[in-house]
This record gives sequence, C-alpha cells and structure tokens, in this order.
Amino acid sequence: MSVPHRHRNDSQLATRQREHALARTLATAHGRCCPGNVRVARSAGMRASGQPAKQNGFTLIEVLAALVIVALGMMAVIQAVSQTASNSTYLRDKTIAHWVALNQLTETRLQRTPPPIDETSDEVEMAGREWRWTMTVTQTPIESMRRIDISVRPADAPDGSSMASITGFYGAAIAPPGSVLIDWDGLAPEVGPPGRDRDRDRQPGEEPPPGDAPLDSQDQEAQPPSDDAGGGE
Repeated sequence: MSVPHRHRNDSQLATRQREHALARTLATAHGRCCPGNVRVARSAGMRASGQPAKQNGFTLIEVLAALVIVALGMMAVIQAVSQTASNSTYLRDKTIAHWVALNQLTETRLQRTPPPIDETSDEVEMAGREWRWTMTVTQTPIESMRRIDISVRPADAPDGSSMASITGFYGAAIAPPGSVLIDWDGLAPEVGPPGRDRDRDRQPGEEPPPGDAPLDSQDQEAQPPSDDAGGGE
C-alpha cells in the first residue's frame, strides 16, 4: 500500500519540477525581447511551485505622502480664491462709499448759503446698504471760502473708521459783470468798460489784440467836448 502512494508523490513532484523548469526557460528566452513576459513567467513558475505570487503596489506611507501634497495644493488654491473674493468686495464697498461722499459734497455746494462751521453726521442708503457720512466744515484764511472734509464708513463699522474721504471747498465770492477779478477779501474791484482790465495788464508798447481799441483812444472817446471848441463855432 505504501509503494503506490510513494510513486504517486514522486510523479507529482516530477511534474512540478518540469513546470518550474519550463517557466524558467520561457523567462530566460523571452526576457530580452519582452521584459513583461518575465514577470508573467515568474508568476507562473511560482504558482506551479506552490508559492504565492508577489503583488506590487503603493505602501501606506506613499499614500499618506500623496494625500498631504494634494491637501497642501488645495489649501493654496482655496486661499487664493478667498483673497480674490475679499479684494473684490472691498473695492466695491470703497467705490460706493466714495460716491456717497461725492453726493454729499455736491449737495452742500449747491446750497444758497455757505455751510456752517461745524461737524455734522447722518446716514444714507445706497446699493442696499446703510452708510454714515461725517462732514467737517472749517474756515480758511480767505474769508469767503470754507473747507469741507467728508468721510464715509458703513453704518455698522466702529466709530472713527473711514472707508472713503474727500475734501472740497465752498466759495461765496463771485466776479462782478464785465470783469474776471474775484473779490476774495470782500473788496470789490473797479468795474470799467470791457477791455480796460486787459489794457491795465498790458505791457508798455504792446499792441492791443484785434477788436480792442487802445486805452488812450477809449479815454479820448469818453472825454466830453471842451468849451473852447464850442465857443469857436
């Protein structure tokens, strides 16, 4: 009973050895021209010899390193997008605040009377948001001119902050008809016929512009006839 069993084991061992030899021969013969067949032949030989085939893949450390690199890249992209959106929002709010300041300055300039020297503040709505403007009026060295400083901030912003500010002036001096000189200090200039201001600023010996008569000729035309000329007639 033991002889047939031993003969059968020897036969199976010989079969496995022949398969393993055949796989090694195929791997050696085709390894140069087809490198991929070497791995197939080796796997076939290992299966024929009863050993498990080796599987190649990423290790846990390699997978974790790849995930860390991807996470860092995504964080940089998200930060750049968030910064761009924040800058766009800031520029929009700053532009609207500048418009609010310009509107208040224009409204003040269109008043008939100069603004009082004081600090005033109020809220206004624009672009679906509440804004608070603060206007400070101060006197300049020129009596008829006042300086206007306006700062604008969101209504929910803390006191003392400013998103946009402008400076303008309100002047009450007006040039009299027929003159380009403005009475800044309250002293009205002498008003004469058209052209006299230009003649007064003209250098000696300079020819008058076309259409303007010399100052001497205008004075002669304005002088009344003398009594001697009337008595002679």
